[in-house]
Amino acid sequence: MKKKKSLGLFPKLIIGIVLGIIAGKLFPANILGILVTITSLFGNFLNFVVPLIIVGFVVPGIADLGKGAGKLLGFTVILAYASTVIDGVIAYGASSTILPKIIDFGKHVTSSNLEENLLEPFFEIAMPPLFDIMSAILIAFVLGIGIAAIKNKTMYDFFNGFQDIVKLVVEKTIIPFLPVYIAGIFANMTYAGKIVEILSVYGRVFLLVLIVQWVVVLMEYFIASTYSGEITIGQFIKNQIPAYFTAIGTQSSAATIPVNLEVAKANGVSKQIREFVIPLCGTIHLSGSSVALTIYASAVMMMSSMPISFPRMLGFILMMGITLVAAPGVPGGAVMAALGLLQSMLGFSEAQLALMIALYIAQDSFGTACCVCGDNAIAVMVNKKAKKMKLDVSEGEI
Repeated sequence: MKKKKSLGLFPKLIIGIVLGIIAGKLFPANILGILVTITSLFGNFLNFVVPLIIVGFVVPGIADLGKGAGKLLGFTVILAYASTVIDGVIAYGASSTILPKIIDFGKHVTSSNLEENLLEPFFEIAMPPLFDIMSAILIAFVLGIGIAAIKNKTMYDFFNGFQDIVKLVVEKTIIPFLPVYIAGIFANMTYAGKIVEILSVYGRVFLLVLIVQWVVVLMEYFIASTYSGEITIGQFIKNQIPAYFTAIGTQSSAATIPVNLEVAKANGVSKQIREFVIPLCGTIHLSGSSVALTIYASAVMMMSSMPISFPRMLGFILMMGITLVAAPGVPGGAVMAALGLLQSMLGFSEAQLALMIALYIAQDSFGTACCVCGDNAIAVMVNKKAKKMKLDVSEGEI
C-alpha cells in the first residue's frame, strides 16, 4: 500500500500561523490562555534542549573535520567558514542600510514591542537547562577539537550516538510541535493587536533576504571564476540550475548532494576533489542560513528598538559560522542551532525566538539553495588549489 505523503514543515507552519491569527481574533482571553500556557511549557522545554542541540550538533561536526580530508582540509574549511562569515557581514550591511529606508521602524517601535499586552500563561513549570548557552558552546569546542586531535574512537562514537538522540528529540518532538508553538505565539500577538504591522514589515524583509542570497551567490561565483580562470560566471549559473531547484524542492543540502556532484563534474572539478568537497561543504558551508539569520535578527532588533551595532552583530556572525556546523542534519536545523546565540548574544525573548523560527523556515528552501550554489564555488577553488600544489588526485590521494 502506497504511503500517503504528509505535508512539509513549511505548509504546516503557514497553517499554524493562519489558525493562530484566527484564534487571536475570535477566542476570548480565558480560552487563549490555555494555548498560551501550552506554548509557554514548550518554550521552557525548548530552552532546556537548546544547549543539548549545540553540543549534539557541534561536537561531531568539529570532530569530523579531522577525518579523511588530507592536505586540502584546512583550505576547504577556511573557505567555507570565510564564506559564511563574509556573507553574514554583507547581510548585516544590507539590513542596516536598506531596511530603515523601506520600513519606518520609528513608527512601529512604540507599538510593536513583542512583550507588551501579551497574555500570561496560567502556570509555568521550570525546566532549567543543564548548562547555559556559552558553556554549551565552550564544551562543544573543547570536546570536538579534542576528539579530532586524539582520534579517540570511543568518544567519537559516543557523541555520534548523542547526536542521533538529539536529532531524534528534534525530529520527533520539537519539529512536529512547532506549528502549534507558532500558532500560540501568533494568537497571542494577534490578541495584543500587533499582527498586521508585523506581517507587513517581515514580508519586505523576506524579499531582501532572497535578493541578498542571490547577490552573495554571484559574488562567490565571481571570486571562484577569477581564482580558477577556468570557468565563467555564466557557466556556473547554467550548470547550477538543476541543483538549485532540487534544493528548493527538497529543502535539504544532503538530498541535493548527488545532483550537486554532477554540477561539480560539469564545472571541471576532478572526481576525488568533488567527492571530498561537496559532501563536506553540505555540512559546514551555511552561507544562505547566515544571510537569513543575520537579516531577520537585525529586523527583529530594529522592530523592538533593541541596541544594534556592527561589533555586536559581528560577534554573533563569527560564532554562528561555527555553531551551525552539522545543522543541516534536521529540518530548520540552522535556526534551531542558532537559538542559543540569539538568546545569549543578542538578548532575544521567547516571542522573538518563535518569530525567528517562523521567519527562517519560510525561506529555508531558498537558503538551502544558496548554500548548495556556494558549495560548487568552493569546489572549483579547491580543485584549482590542488593543481597549484601539484597534487595527484587521480588515485584519490588528497
